[in-house]
Amino acid sequence: MTATEERPPAVPARRGRRTGRGSGGSRLLNGAIGLLLVGGAIGLQTLYLSENDYTAPLTYVGDKGANVDAGRFTVRLNSFAVAKAIQSSSKTMATDNLFLIVNASAKSSLKPYHLGQPVLLTGDDRRFAATDRVDSGSTLAAAWVQPDIWVSGAFFFEVPASVLPGARVVFGLPPSALVEPYRPEVEIDLGLDEEGARKLAAQPQDVYSIVKK
Repeated sequence: MTATEERPPAVPARRGRRTGRGSGGSRLLNGAIGLLLVGGAIGLQTLYLSENDYTAPLTYVGDKGANVDAGRFTVRLNSFAVAKAIQSSSKTMATDNLFLIVNASAKSSLKPYHLGQPVLLTGDDRRFAATDRVDSGSTLAAAWVQPDIWVSGAFFFEVPASVLPGARVVFGLPPSALVEPYRPEVEIDLGLDEEGARKLAAQPQDVYSIVKK
């Protein structure tokens, strides 16, 4: 099951007082006044929306292993792992922290999309971008997400072990020059508490290979 969370605060709707039964003319007049009030309320609501409210995403929340449907696309977080180094076809990249490898699948609803690089959201609401040390062509962002066809791939983060408890991964569309209100995104909880995060960080893979065989 997934839940939908609208991040911008809701603006209270204005309600008119209910009137008693009157003549036909009165009903028409009341209807016209009602339409004016509704229009005024919508106008006021628009005025009170800040730029941050207007551009805030519409977030669909789920857990690891669940198909989280965001309308335009659906994402499933299949598994994750940590490693001390990433091996590509040309080099091996090491870190003093941890590489978090997130394996996910996605499909679209009506037309093809590319997913953007995800964000790791920590338990205390800090945000970590996916690492740029791994070429984006080796990630799920390089694949076309097609209607009703699952495609799978990985994303990579370079983070300290301390941020793993309570961490969530946020998937969305690539950045756009067009301002679009309530762009969909999917937030999936890794399900790591303090003990689970400690066990995961204590046994990282020495090298995680992304070399295609």
